[in-house]
Amino acid sequence: QVQLVESGGGLVQPGGSLRLSCAASGSIGSIYVMGWYRQAPGKQRELVARIYSDDTTNYADSLKGRFTISRDNAKNTVALQMISLKAEDTAVYYCNARSREYTYWGQGTQVTVSS
Repeated sequence: QVQLVESGGGLVQPGGSLRLSCAASGSIGSIYVMGWYRQAPGKQRELVARIYSDDTTNYADSLKGRFTISRDNAKNTVALQMISLKAEDTAVYYCNARSREYTYWGQGTQVTVSS
């Protein structure tokens, strides 16, 4: 089992920045990719970014240049740095981790971009 705990969400004005963090614990040695997804009201959950154990990264095309995913192996954390935030970035952001057998989700953290 793997436990994921997100932090760092909140209210930010358009154009502002936020940094989300996801702390992983448990059987993390089995994890080969971690990432962030988001779900806006009335919409499907979508990939934001992910990072593999070899540090390869993938981003949603629409978010490249504004969002950056990184990992700290010593602390077992994955971060998402978000800049130039827009109202349409408002969503619940979920941390995700995958092993060969299972997919794990955090509880989600709300990001609201509003003036």
